[in-house]
Amino acid sequence: MPSLVDLGAERGGLVGLAAAPDGTVGVSVGDRLLPLVDDPIGYLARADAELRPRWVCWTPETAAVLVAHGLRLTTCWDVAAVHRLLFGGWRAEPARIWASLQGLDRRGLPVLGQLDLMGGDGGGDPDAPVRPDGHLRPEFVSGGWWGSPQRAAAWARTAVLAAEVQQSRLAAAKERGEVAGDPLATARAESTAELLCAELAADGLPIDRAAATALVTSIVGPPPSDEAAAASARAERDADVLRHLPPGSGIDLRSPNDVKAMLRRVGIDVPDTRAWRLEGMRDAHPVVDALLRWRKAERIATTFGHLWLAEHVGEDGRLRGAWSASDGAAGRMTAQAGLHNLPAELRPVVKAEPGYVFVRADLGQIEPRVLAAVSGDAALRAATQDDDLYLPVATRLGVERSVAKIAVLAAMYGQTSGTAGQALRGMEAAYPVAIQYLADAARMGQAGISPRTYGGRLVRMGEVQDGDHRGTAAAARGRYARNAMVQGAAAELFKVWAVTVRARMGDLDGRIVLCLHDELLVHVRTEHADDVVALLDRCLHEAAYRWHPTSGVRFVTDTSVVASWADAK
Repeated sequence: MPSLVDLGAERGGLVGLAAAPDGTVGVSVGDRLLPLVDDPIGYLARADAELRPRWVCWTPETAAVLVAHGLRLTTCWDVAAVHRLLFGGWRAEPARIWASLQGLDRRGLPVLGQLDLMGGDGGGDPDAPVRPDGHLRPEFVSGGWWGSPQRAAAWARTAVLAAEVQQSRLAAAKERGEVAGDPLATARAESTAELLCAELAADGLPIDRAAATALVTSIVGPPPSDEAAAASARAERDADVLRHLPPGSGIDLRSPNDVKAMLRRVGIDVPDTRAWRLEGMRDAHPVVDALLRWRKAERIATTFGHLWLAEHVGEDGRLRGAWSASDGAAGRMTAQAGLHNLPAELRPVVKAEPGYVFVRADLGQIEPRVLAAVSGDAALRAATQDDDLYLPVATRLGVERSVAKIAVLAAMYGQTSGTAGQALRGMEAAYPVAIQYLADAARMGQAGISPRTYGGRLVRMGEVQDGDHRGTAAAARGRYARNAMVQGAAAELFKVWAVTVRARMGDLDGRIVLCLHDELLVHVRTEHADDVVALLDRCLHEAAYRWHPTSGVRFVTDTSVVASWADAK
């Protein structure tokens, strides 16, 4: 079987790849198709180690298939991930991607079983992925290339054709001045982040299952034997709150309106019942403290209880859920199975395995530092040289640190009233370039114009809604755009950091097991912990330079080595 070099592939060059769960694998280099029949996984592993091409695949499912077979690619170009970068939103099916890139009508995408008036099923060669009308053949989109390495190789070739158009589109956006950063570099990082997501889903997060079961039981009781027992347990939890009210109050604690009515009865009138608002009112009446404790127990019982443990924590003590490198909005990584919203009460059960520890690193004050980078505000950039950015900001504004923090957050989130509004006016005078950057983004959002982040992600404004009135919706879009330009850029930097750590881990026998917003959790052998601490810092410097070579902004991490996630500070 010819090697990729024999076919004309170059180190870092685009090589098409299609891999199906049934073991079908096909590769393409230029117009050369290579159906892989004998030991396809071994062939890919050798080619990846020797040549390190940029494997082009249609969707992240390809990476998941290969990880399941024990193969972890070095880099890739994920066509679906790049489509979300170019066009915004979440939907990224191959047929939609292809139509968007080829200028075809997406409303008329062919579907399986559809007959057109002139050509039956679309006509042409049934083994060719593209129909004579230019659309992808729905049989291929639906997995019709499975079982045929030749068809798989042809499907891989169409992925490369799509990637080439994507690269041209990204380069053109840069030339037109729509993107301040390097959109091609962003696309490469976003794609490799999808490889990391496939690995996170396969590896899982270490959990002490016995400790988790004991902790859940201490909060909500043992697993109910039937629905009657579950109903009884719910009633007992409710009773701890309702005992503070007159008998027969008829309050449904799961109804926000009923809860507001309950609070009014005891003299507490609030616009909403969010936890942060009620936290400061614990001493106002015993029912408030009881309600907050009830909410924690209810969340454990309904979302993170015994059923959750049974469904998502394997016998090997790993919590597993699906991962994505983009939320379809500003581009933050997302995870299922509770991996991104695990209650603080359950963090103690996230424990490193014997002989291992966690190295946890959190990007400090990442969004204001990113704002300094993307806006080019020299004064704010100077503030990032301090370990605590808010201290030099406070000095410049002539206020306490706490007020300075409010001022920075008000600027990024568009708060204009109360203490936040007063602090924001100080920011406008002290950091005019950064504030102008945010104001420009807000105006674009208000006008319904979808902006692009520093790295090139389109943030779609048409889907942002808030109320029925045009003015209210416009204001919501403005606030969203203002924050998304910072949050989206921060997500880009974070993913560059994460994939750099993944690439540089080498022989340290460590793996990233959690990416939580701006935080990395690495599971590593105890003897390599100090090396990983140093690695995380080096990779951050490298990632910051790759993401924005001229920013001059200092990025910092809060890093600790712990046996349990709960011990991280």
